[in-house]
Amino acid sequence: MENQHRKIKGYRELSEEELALMNEAKGLAEKCGALIEKLGAHPDTDKRCVSLSKTQLQQGFMWAVRGVARPETF
Repeated sequence: MENQHRKIKGYRELSEEELALMNEAKGLAEKCGALIEKLGAHPDTDKRCVSLSKTQLQQGFMWAVRGVARPETF
C-alpha cells in the first residue's frame, strides 16, 4: 500500500535526504549483521561477546534510524 505510513499514528513525511540517510543506516546495519553472523559461526569466537555485540549494534542502529525518523509518539 502506497503511503501507508500516513495511516499509522505518529509517523511523518520524510524528506528525500532523510530517506537516503535512513536507507544508508539500514544498509550498514545489514552489513554489520552479516559480520556478526559470520563471527557467531566461527568456532573460536566467544559466543556471549558476539551475542552482546549483536544486541548493542541492533540497539545503536535502532536509535540512529529513530534519530532520523523523529517519531511524534511515545
